[in-house]
Amino acid sequence: MSQLREAVDALVAVATEAGLPPDRARDEAMVFAAAIAEAAPRAAQDWCAAIEGAPTELAAVNAAFFDAASRGRKSRGAPTALLSELAATAPGRATAYAKALTEVASAACSLGEPTLRVTGNAAVAAAAQLEAARLADPGATSRGLPPGVPGMPPSPTSEWDRIWPTPTLTPFPWSTPNGIPGTPVTPGTPSQPSSGGDQAQVAGDPVDAAPPAEPEPPKPTKTLEELLADLDAMIGLERVKREVHQQVAMLKVDKLRREAGLKNADITRHLVFVGNPGTGKTTVARMVGGIYQSLGLLSKGQLVEVDRSELVAGYLGQTAIKTAETCAKAYGGVLFIDEAYALSGDQYGQEAVNTLVKEMEDHRDDLVVIVAGYPDPMVAFIAQNPGLSSRFKTVIEFEDYTDDEIVAILHKLATAADYTVTPEAEGHFRSVLAATARNEAFGNGRFARNALEEAIGRQAWRLHQDADLTSDQLRELRVEDFRPHVDPEPATTDIVAFGDDPADESSEPPEDSTDEGATPS
Repeated sequence: MSQLREAVDALVAVATEAGLPPDRARDEAMVFAAAIAEAAPRAAQDWCAAIEGAPTELAAVNAAFFDAASRGRKSRGAPTALLSELAATAPGRATAYAKALTEVASAACSLGEPTLRVTGNAAVAAAAQLEAARLADPGATSRGLPPGVPGMPPSPTSEWDRIWPTPTLTPFPWSTPNGIPGTPVTPGTPSQPSSGGDQAQVAGDPVDAAPPAEPEPPKPTKTLEELLADLDAMIGLERVKREVHQQVAMLKVDKLRREAGLKNADITRHLVFVGNPGTGKTTVARMVGGIYQSLGLLSKGQLVEVDRSELVAGYLGQTAIKTAETCAKAYGGVLFIDEAYALSGDQYGQEAVNTLVKEMEDHRDDLVVIVAGYPDPMVAFIAQNPGLSSRFKTVIEFEDYTDDEIVAILHKLATAADYTVTPEAEGHFRSVLAATARNEAFGNGRFARNALEEAIGRQAWRLHQDADLTSDQLRELRVEDFRPHVDPEPATTDIVAFGDDPADESSEPPEDSTDEGATPS
């Protein structure tokens, strides 16, 4: 059985114990692994080998792998959908699930031929899952999650180093006879995650013959003031912050007027986010869910992020069912539809839109929909559909980040993953950033994330043969880590035709030779 299959089976066991659907957990784990290993040559074949009944024909293997990788790219820098659900509904369970996801990330490094980009992807993705669990469950730090807070790097002896150190080109075990992450696991010990069985032992949980403890009560919901402070702490996005604060003010007054028995204008809670990729739309959408929950407008506040593929089925009639099922997952929270204008232009997309409008009406008191995408096509999409235009009246524009803001994002991401960027490396990053065209293909915050992932991979390659490394060396990202490796040009050798004398440099070309571009007779 492959490392990936073992890691996925262990995650499914954790998900089942937490009350999550096993099939969804398995699919999420495989999508997560594909997104991490996407850049590894021949990873698709190894990835499919971990799936029962997977296709074997090469074209089908590649199609399945890259479709999964496309669906999972968001989780390389943000919590997965199921982890987000656990964070909102059962924070005490989120810790074990996040740890299991890091095992999947580690196993993904073994797919295909190891590359620097894959190890960087794995480190950043693992950091995103662990950080989400830590934020959801304040007690997680005492149970083995790193205490890292953006802007406050952990100490050299923090749990972070033992849970996810600088990535290597091979996965590494992590824990658990005594419940301390980082303790090597000997195959066959009771703490080894099982690939089957009724209750697989979760990495990081102490082994005990006693029955499992009762689920921990959900953590107290953050106050509105705390949520708005989190929003204000985000880098840049000043216009977005003003718009959200204004929306909150209107909704607060609207609630007070209702409680006082006064009449109210019909204030829609659904939102349109417009802006280029990487400008924080998903992050703010997640905050909106929490803000609406704190105002009593939503019962759970979770975020369910989808695109056209998760709303539209392969034939008419089934699309309405698929869209309704997707909306049901978001009841009590926010349904976030990325690039929603992809639903326009055909009868399948129109069926999805019609179902969406009905769901918004039927569940208007406990469902908020946020649609997002590029400015021009998004405005046209909303305007051409009366059912949408009457419900989406608030448009929030996400502007591109400045160079200084993108550099700040780089440092924030690095700190969250327990790395430091040297001043020389920052200077090089700034020069590359200044020379990069700012068009629709520019990734904004993703530009910083991609650069960090590649730098982490190069740092791993630079250090992987050194046996004695300090914590500072493991954290430090130097300027050479941000520079792509350039293979030396092969030595050129003059090709000598058979019979020529290479020592005769004075020989004249034959009389019947033709000029370059001329047509010989």
